[in-house]
Amino acid sequence: MAISARLDFPSTQRNAKPIIEVLRTLLPAEGKVVEIASGSGQHIMRFAQVFPGLVWQPTDIEPEHLRSIGAWTNGLKNVMKPYVLDASALKWPIERSSAVICINMLHIAPWEATVGLFVGASKILDSGGLLYLYGPYKIDGQHTSESNACFDADLKSRDSTWGLRDVSEIIVTAAEVGLKFDTTIQMPSNNLSLIFKKPVRPPSEQPPT
Repeated sequence: MAISARLDFPSTQRNAKPIIEVLRTLLPAEGKVVEIASGSGQHIMRFAQVFPGLVWQPTDIEPEHLRSIGAWTNGLKNVMKPYVLDASALKWPIERSSAVICINMLHIAPWEATVGLFVGASKILDSGGLLYLYGPYKIDGQHTSESNACFDADLKSRDSTWGLRDVSEIIVTAAEVGLKFDTTIQMPSNNLSLIFKKPVRPPSEQPPT
C-alpha cells in the first residue's frame, strides 16, 4: 500500500515508547492481540516490531484510518489485515484474543463505545486475558490537571457525547461484564494506563482449543 496513505499523529509518536514499556510487563510471549480504534496504525506497527511473537489484529471504523493502518503495517508478517469494527457493535468479527488494547479512544467517542468495548472484550478474551486502556481520565469526578480540564471542555464543545471518562465509572462498567480491574499506572502528560483482566476459569469451564 502506498506510503502516501500513511497518517502521522504526533501524539502517537510521543506516547508509543512509554506504552511499550508498560506492555512489556503485561503481554504474553505468544498469542493474539486485538487493538480497538487503531487510528493511524503507527502504534500497532511499533508494537508488532517490538513483540514479534504476538499476532496483531488492528481495527478501526474510519476508512482513512484503515488505509493508513495498511500502509504503516505493510510487510509485517505478524500484523493481520485491519478489520472494520465499531466498538459499540453487538458482535465483533473476532472470535478469541489473548489481549485487547485501546489507546486514546474513550474520550473521543460516545459512552456507548466504552460500554461496547467492555462487552466485546469480555466475549473474545481468553481466560485470564488482558484489557489495556490508555488515555486521559478523571478520578473521582476530578481532573488530574488543568490541561486535562481544558481538553475535556474542548472535546465537549465539539461533541456533547465526548469527554474524559471517570475511572470509577469505567471500573463499574467493566465489572458488570465480568472484567476485573487490576491496576492504574501513571503515564507521561497526565495520562493513565488502566489494566483489566478476565478472571481465570477452571479447566472444566474453558472452551475447547
